[in-house]
Amino acid sequence: MTALCDDLAAESASLRAVLAGLSEAQWRSATPAVGWTIADQVSHLAYFDDVTLRSATDPAAFAAEKAQMDADGGVDPDTVCARFRDLSGAEMLAWFDDARARMIAGFRGLDPSLRVPWFGPAMSAASSLTARIMETWAHGQDVYDTVGVVPEPTARLRHVAHIGVGARAYSYLAHGRSMPDAPVRVELTAPDGSVWAWGPEEAADRITGPALDFALLITQRRHRDDLGLDIVGDAAQEWAEIGQAFAGAAGTGRKPL
Repeated sequence: MTALCDDLAAESASLRAVLAGLSEAQWRSATPAVGWTIADQVSHLAYFDDVTLRSATDPAAFAAEKAQMDADGGVDPDTVCARFRDLSGAEMLAWFDDARARMIAGFRGLDPSLRVPWFGPAMSAASSLTARIMETWAHGQDVYDTVGVVPEPTARLRHVAHIGVGARAYSYLAHGRSMPDAPVRVELTAPDGSVWAWGPEEAADRITGPALDFALLITQRRHRDDLGLDIVGDAAQEWAEIGQAFAGAAGTGRKPL
């Protein structure tokens, strides 16, 4: 948990360094996520940091909040963002700082195997933290793309890839499809040149290539045609088409550049 908290803090610091230099007009800039500004990206992170902390420390309160959302048609990130559009950039950044600090502090002492509820399947506290790293990286990517920043890839990409691989079954569920029985081998080249791998070595279906490209694919931040991934086999091809590392409704993905 300490290592995960430290990696989340580092990913947060990288994003914050860019956010801190934005003008008020830049906070309102449209990002590649249709209908979302930079401010929306940050309010999404801050809001779900608060919710994540509740899910782990006050599951009854989380259950009540989720029940209300379900009664209103389910969690809708667009509706959540709309609630906070009156906040200034400075107020948004202060909220993000506070919510992120409280969440990290709250998770540091938790048993990593503690089961916590969520909008998708329940998960361990360790997986919940991994999901926050993935979300921060993904929404941070939208911010970086908007302001023209190209961040240096880090070993934290492993968290994004790991939760993306683990969410394969959920991706099919979100799209109303049955997952094929065929396993998929994922072999990724890390920023330091080492190889990260998931799935059986003997699997015929495979996805190989740079870890950055897989992270962009599985968070739906780039279209597969714009990435240097080698995708072999029908099961791998279908997963690459619908894969998503995040909970909630099926993502729409991005159009080719």
